[in-house]
Amino acid sequence: MGACDGKVALVTGSSRGLGKAIAQRLAAEGATVALTARTLEPDARYEGSLSQTLDEIVEAGGRAIAVQADLSSSEERERLFAEVVEAVGAPDILVNNAAVTFLRPLDGFPEKRVKLMLEMHVVGPLHLSQLAIPAMRERGRGWILNLTSVGGDLPGGPPFDEFDSSAGFGVYGTAKAALNRLTKSLAAELYADGIAVNAAAPSNPVATPGAGTLDLAKTDTEDISLIVETALTLCTGDPAILTGRIAHTSEFLRDIGWLRD
Repeated sequence: MGACDGKVALVTGSSRGLGKAIAQRLAAEGATVALTARTLEPDARYEGSLSQTLDEIVEAGGRAIAVQADLSSSEERERLFAEVVEAVGAPDILVNNAAVTFLRPLDGFPEKRVKLMLEMHVVGPLHLSQLAIPAMRERGRGWILNLTSVGGDLPGGPPFDEFDSSAGFGVYGTAKAALNRLTKSLAAELYADGIAVNAAAPSNPVATPGAGTLDLAKTDTEDISLIVETALTLCTGDPAILTGRIAHTSEFLRDIGWLRD
């Protein structure tokens, strides 16, 4: 018996990186996983694809489906959700992992890219949560997990160190801070419905394809298993107790006794 037996999980951005690893773990725990991202078939320009993730889950004895979608589009999100419900049922677990990130100083940040990042990091997760909530509420249980970042924490200062003043994390941090606030608000509003809403952030960069592209994972990298374990715990815990968390992996796993110094 796995921790997710009989449950349906929708994991966005699951063609590679953290989304893929979380989807594989949920499948290994018995969930039927709906995979979604923009890259359906292998493409030389990218590392990983939905079809590869799907094949690996099935070969390991798991159950999954793959639905290609551009989650920056409201219409695409609605289509995705309808196809998932028709194929495997409404999700018990929703993992909002899909994201797009551009790093540059705020004084020259293009408006188009600001809007795209906010759509992917904040509006999209809210919309998918809105689509998932009715069935979760009817069942009296559900789990929503948003993948966030320590970049959403406020920088120290003044004075500001060189990293905070030149790394170009302003829009990214703003989007993740908004996602954290959204997480807390949803958790409060859905608490009486038995729906857990949490956010999880690696304590340090994880060496995924996306982080590598942005030069974020050259030193002080974190084992991907830590964020996967955090995600599993937050997607299976008692919603009456384990909700409203903005969980930084190392601290969270120490709190629950899974990780020791």
